[in-house]
Amino acid sequence: MRVLLINPRIRLPIATRTTPHLGLAYLGAVSERRGDTVQVFDEDVEDVPLSTALREFQPHIVGITANTPQVKPAWRAAQEVKAVLPHVPVVIGGPHVSALPAESAARPEIDVVVRGEGEATWLELCDAVEHENFEIRNSKFEISGISYKTADGRVVHNPPRPPIADLDSLPWPAYHLFKMERYTSLQPAIDSVEGARSFSMMTSRGCPYRCNFCSQSIMPEKWRARSPQNVLQEWRHLVDDLGAQEIGLLDDSANIQRRRLLELCDLLIAAKLNHVPWIMVNGIRANLADEELLGKMKAAGCKRTAFGVETGDPEIMKSINKHLTLDQVRAAFRAARKVGMETIGFFIIGLPGDNARTMEATIRFAIELDPLIANFSMMTPYPGTKVWEQVHTQGGRMLVQDWQDYVFFEGKARYEMGETTAELQERKWKEAYRRFYLRPSRVWRTLTRKETWLNFPRTSRMALRVIFPKPTGGDAHAR
Repeated sequence: MRVLLINPRIRLPIATRTTPHLGLAYLGAVSERRGDTVQVFDEDVEDVPLSTALREFQPHIVGITANTPQVKPAWRAAQEVKAVLPHVPVVIGGPHVSALPAESAARPEIDVVVRGEGEATWLELCDAVEHENFEIRNSKFEISGISYKTADGRVVHNPPRPPIADLDSLPWPAYHLFKMERYTSLQPAIDSVEGARSFSMMTSRGCPYRCNFCSQSIMPEKWRARSPQNVLQEWRHLVDDLGAQEIGLLDDSANIQRRRLLELCDLLIAAKLNHVPWIMVNGIRANLADEELLGKMKAAGCKRTAFGVETGDPEIMKSINKHLTLDQVRAAFRAARKVGMETIGFFIIGLPGDNARTMEATIRFAIELDPLIANFSMMTPYPGTKVWEQVHTQGGRMLVQDWQDYVFFEGKARYEMGETTAELQERKWKEAYRRFYLRPSRVWRTLTRKETWLNFPRTSRMALRVIFPKPTGGDAHAR
């Protein structure tokens, strides 16, 4: 059977298509193991229209992924599929539709919405298509984890599918399905120059923490991990077979089991794979990061880790359900500095309850911690998060009406509630970047790093965004 997987184009004010979409790489892998012929159409890097790819490949089923700012382009892609191949089933999955499944299930161009983890559900859908049991609008469809519209117009939500228990049973992501030469690199401080051959990997899934602002809350709460030996095998494949020059781990909580991460590091060192730099893209838990763990990660090749700090105010920290203290954050950054680990700090301006005083505390805390990179974003209440519920039930006001504007890279406030006004968020966000990066010590540190000059074009673009941060306007998302 022929399977087409689509990553819809999304317009952002900064380039983010640095590596292939990991979720589609997994779906492609399980489809190939099932015996299917698979193609991936990533609109961010393709140079032919989707309609051309559809006519040439003639897929039997199409899968589309969608986060919140991507969902409207996903619907347009689905409409294009139906215009060219009206009888081919179109399946959509991803964070946004998992949070709001009825919205997409009700649309005429969408046949099935997959909620949560998709691999097992996708395989059952492919089996149904192959055996011609896909009369979804005319009969009861008993696949777990899906939503769909019946012939009489009702949207049906089948029972949820349990999260995959044995992650080692999954095949490695099918990177050979992507045009690897068209992707850039992970983050702008790996020693290699811009354009390094980068791959992403997940060693665990799920998160036991339910932070109020995090869209992870719509995914399985149960934390599951691959065995260190299984991760090592894929790591060796990426380096030896695919020529990886850098690797980014996308785990949400990689250090939940400290012993497992230590064992993985020991295996990487023993296998002499620690010459390839790797980073923790989404960060690790600060309260579970100590000097021994960070030192072992550094010895195993980890160049940089991120920490989700979010705020410098202890009461705001409690209110967002982070289960973290400021002193634990300080200790993690001290330990990272001691072992020579580069750090990223993620900070949020405009959390519920934020005001001028607490935002000032966040800026001061960022300066105190002094990570290599401080990433300040304005709070974006995504569907499915507790903040989304708070805004809609506690007198808040959303300032964006179009899903394509739910992009946290822009300097625009997304909501207001109480003292957390749009004017205050935007002003303190700009101030945060300027005060952090334009300190004399920070400027000198940047100018004396060799990566600054190896990646000078990208460094220049970032510097301009720091010095002149401003809203980019709605046209940044026009197709």
